[in-house]
Amino acid sequence: SSSTGTVDTEPDGLTLVGKEDEIKKSQRVTAKVNGREVVVFYHEGKFHAMDSRCYRKIFAHMISMLQQLGDINGHACIVCPWHKYRITLETGEGLYEAINPLEPSPTPQWKSKGVKQRIHKVTIDNGNVYVSPPDLSVNFDSDYFADKYKNSGDLAM
Repeated sequence: SSSTGTVDTEPDGLTLVGKEDEIKKSQRVTAKVNGREVVVFYHEGKFHAMDSRCYRKIFAHMISMLQQLGDINGHACIVCPWHKYRITLETGEGLYEAINPLEPSPTPQWKSKGVKQRIHKVTIDNGNVYVSPPDLSVNFDSDYFADKYKNSGDLAM
């Protein structure tokens, strides 16, 4: 389930995205942070935030539409329904399953493509959930689509 959060920017640049209890109940909320669409997940006792649009876009799909949250080798991940990409909630790394065909009995192993999806810092204060503005001094693949749809008016959900 999901919901769309209210958005208020605080003087220190943090964006209020909702109440802690409400996001825990819905497990995700989408909000605008400095004009970017961001989705905040509550998964296994932790809050995570990342750009809501997939870093590898064929269609204008959003991560906030994804249903599957799960763990891969101890990493909480979300799965893109179209590309089947796995993205870690903690770091934004893209994961893929690879085999070494030179092995006599190849066993698939999870490998990293590197950080592909921008993640955002989440702060909890007095029952409110805030997201920090992105540090744009470093670029990630998801920035292209976040910027392309920046300030588009409609949230993904």
